[in-house]
Parts: sequence; structure tokens; C-alpha cells
Amino acid sequence: MAPHALSSASWTTPTRLPSRRCRRASAARGRFAASPSPLVVAPRAGDYPAPDLDVPSNRNYQDAKALSAKLTRNVADVGASHAPKRVVVVGGGLAGLSCAKYLADAGHVPIVIERGDVLGGKVSAWRDDDGDWIETGLHIFFGAYPNMMNLFDELGIGDRLQWKEHAMTFAMRDFPGEFTKFNFPKGVPAPFNMAYAILSNDRMLSPAEKLRTGAPLVPMLLGGQDYIDAQDELSVQEWMRRNFMPERVREELFIAMGKALDFIDSDKLSMTVILTAMNRFINETHGSKTAFLDGNQPDRLCAPMAEHFVSRGGSVRLGAGMKKFLTTDDSVSVTGIELVSGEVVTGDHYVSAMPVDALKLLLPEPWKRAPFFAQLKELEGIPVINVHLWFDRKLRPYDGLVFSRSKLLSVYADMSECCAEYADAERSMLELVFAPCDERAGSDVNWIAKSDQDIVDATVAELRRLFPNEIKADGTGAKVVKHAVVKTPRSVYAAIPGRNKFRPSQRTPIENFTLAGDFTSQKFLGSMEGAVLSGKLAAEVIADQYAGRVGKPIKEVDARYR
Repeated sequence: MAPHALSSASWTTPTRLPSRRCRRASAARGRFAASPSPLVVAPRAGDYPAPDLDVPSNRNYQDAKALSAKLTRNVADVGASHAPKRVVVVGGGLAGLSCAKYLADAGHVPIVIERGDVLGGKVSAWRDDDGDWIETGLHIFFGAYPNMMNLFDELGIGDRLQWKEHAMTFAMRDFPGEFTKFNFPKGVPAPFNMAYAILSNDRMLSPAEKLRTGAPLVPMLLGGQDYIDAQDELSVQEWMRRNFMPERVREELFIAMGKALDFIDSDKLSMTVILTAMNRFINETHGSKTAFLDGNQPDRLCAPMAEHFVSRGGSVRLGAGMKKFLTTDDSVSVTGIELVSGEVVTGDHYVSAMPVDALKLLLPEPWKRAPFFAQLKELEGIPVINVHLWFDRKLRPYDGLVFSRSKLLSVYADMSECCAEYADAERSMLELVFAPCDERAGSDVNWIAKSDQDIVDATVAELRRLFPNEIKADGTGAKVVKHAVVKTPRSVYAAIPGRNKFRPSQRTPIENFTLAGDFTSQKFLGSMEGAVLSGKLAAEVIADQYAGRVGKPIKEVDARYR
């Protein structure tokens, strides 16, 4: 079949993804219909100024900025002697969009193929029948996301981030209805601001527990990333026991952090995940400062990314599910992508920006036996559930992220307070990350298999402890008038101990095939930052290859797969 030409006109943003479900109380129908007025982008009264991340001491930000500059210079460095390459990118999530954006900056022509009806992948969102936005997950932006922050600046949309107070807020498990904060003082540089935040909070850990917590972190500060990577073979609990850390630290801090970062209980989570986050928070003055996007992700983030490369000759195709890779007879090169419709899309180079589970299903059989691709057996996505609850009144307002420390809920936010597009002065809408969700992640209940109502009932039962004065067991308090449950059976890769050595490089043994995705080898693990960085690194591989530069080598495969 002849190649299928894709144009910018084939890309549109839909209003709804019909495969998701939303339920509401019948009496509340129509109450939360979306207003036809345009999105208000001005900061709300509670928002804080954007932090200054572009400083010489912020090495990660400077590295991200330098890589962007390298890719932008590629056109001038290479010159007219090298024709732009047509690069087919499979997957319209952050990794694929980032790859396409930086390929366009480097002078190439990206064609993004996305099987869904909306861009964003794990950050996608859609409108329900009432016009309310339903999100795949609760997405928080950290100051410690250097490539994401550079991306916002490069696209000219930095004002779409609503920065919150520099504090980490925890629900007090033993004191229902109470919260405590680790406040980072303004004007105090890292690591002293975090030291102050920890030492000044006397509600969660005793002075002795703080000392026993800080001492084992000294090797991390001295050894840096090498030390952090070496802890990947240990779970959080194993590392704590080896370092004689109090169990209460795990109960008070690490359980909540682990579930928020990777949706897994701490006895199953690699300590590298916790140390990676803590290293950024300790060493970067604004690393733990958080921001919310001022509206839905498809319009406010994904659309500008797509518009950037479409304006430079690239294109996007939605609703274009991939059926298989087409290869040469000896399987050493890709010749095209066959879609489920039978259409064939061809290019000079191909990028998989699919989740690792989807990639494994679609690999050509000869590739599956090759060591580089065989190691992907060790990686699989972990389940997570995002719960939306609309209430008939305001709960106690808090404009920011909260670590709930519940056995079912890792973090949550009142989006009617945190996000300009979802603002509501009369009613709260909570988004909650429900995890762990199955036995692999540490739950004794397979919540992914449960009904939406079962999940909502369990969530509300947990919230009664967090809001005992507002959500009352006798039914006299705030009531849920509408809910939406979004189940993702395979989300970010499960960061159980020992996985880092199996994460592949973006460069592969197939000359015209490159990988992107937060599961690939990069130092920011499974996250929005990891996805953006992976796409950027994939674009660098391709830019180097066609410019005749010596790029990064293929990552060595672990001995058990050689």
C-alpha cells in the first residue's frame, strides 16, 4: 500500500474520550456544566512568583538549557549539505511530543502517530458530558524538573504554571483533620532551606529521629548520583534497616513519598527513587517547590508542543493505531509503520515513544530475541487510579498538594483551589491518586478490578478521616454529587529494586530506530520530567547520527541477557 501522507490539518483536539466513565448523583445533573467563557490565565491571589531557576549553581537546569541549545544549533552546524530527515514518532505522549519538538528544532521533520483521540498519553484529559475535564492523573510540576521548565520557557508558556507556596504538606495520620508543613524559608539557599524545613517541624519526627534520618543521607550528598544508582538493588525498607533508620521515618515520610512517586508501597520500591527525589530537593533551592498547570493538559501544554513542530513542517495524526513495524528481510532496519487501518507510514527514521508494555507487544519477533530488546522483559507498568470527586460545598480550602498518608491515597489536591480553569468559590473538586492498586504494588485488594463505586466508597471513607468536620459518617456533612474514576492498568514502569540496569538507552542496535519514554535510561525515573528528557535525548541521538557526529553509545546490556 502506498505511504499515507500526514498533514497538520489531520490534527485536532477532541472534547471527549468516550471510553472513560463518569458518574454523578442524578439530582446534581447540569450543576457543573462548563462555562463557555474563555480560560482565565491570570494568576490567582494565592499563587506565588515563579522561582528563578536559571542560575549558574543549578547544574541540572544549565545542562538542560545546553542540550536545547545544541539541538537548535544543529541546523546551522550541519548546513545545507544534509537534507532534513522525515522521522516517524509513534506515541503522542510527553515523550513523543518532546522528541518531535526537538527534532523540529534540529531541522528535521517529525510525524507523530497517536492511537488515541487526544494528545498527552499519561497526561491526557477530556471533557465529560457536562463539560468538566477528566484527567488521567494528578500532575504536579516541580522546580527540580529542569527539562520541563526549559520547555515551558522555550514555548513561551511559562505563565501557565501556577506556583504554590514552598512547603510540603502532610495530613496528620494520628490527628484526624490536622495537617503539618515543612516550610522552606524564602531567600535561604539549598541545602540550608531544607535543613530548616525539617528541623523546624516538630510534629512528625522527634529530634533523635531527625538525627538518625539525616546521618544516612550524608553518603548521598558526598557520593552523588553514583551512590544513588548503587542503591537500586535495595528496597526502601532494606536500605533503612541497613542504615539503622527509625521505622517511624518510613511510616511518616517514605510511604507517602514512595506512593506519590511510583504508586508502590515502600517495601517493594527501589531506594533509588526516594534518593533521587531527595537529592534534587536537598541540592536545588527551588527543587521541591510545586506548580499546577492553569488548565487542562491537552490545551495548555500538549497543544503548544504540537503547534511548535507543526509550524516547522511536522504533522500529527490522531486515531492512528499502530499494527506492526515493517522491516527489511534481515530485520536490521525499519521500512515503515503499518497502522491498524492498513495504511503504511514511511520515513527515514523511526522512534517508539510508546509505553514499555505496548512496545514489547509490537516488537518484531527477531528483535525480541536480541539482548538489547530481551531485557525489556524486566520492565512493566504499574497500575494507578485517578479519582475525581465533586462536592456540594467547599471543604476546608488548601491551595496546594497534600500528602495524605492514607493506606489508599498517596496525594491529593483541591483543584477548585489550585487550578484557574477549575476554580470554584462554592464547591470543591478533589483529585486523588489512589495507590497501590494491586498485589504487585503492595495492595491486598485488586482495586483495578473493582467497580468505580467501590473505589469511590473506599476513597470517601478515607476522606472522612482527613476531613472529619466536613465529610461526616452520619451523612450530614459535605456530599459527593459527581465522581469520575480513571484506571490506568499500566502506568509508569514499576521501579522495584534492580530495574535500572535493564532500562535501555535511547539509541538501539537498529540503525534507524530510536527509543523514547520515561522507562528508558535517564536520571529522572518515571515522571513527566523523565518523559520530556527521554524525548529530548532521542532527538539528540537522531540529530547526531544524521549530522555525522559521534553520539552517545548504546547502553551495555546486563550480563544475564548477553
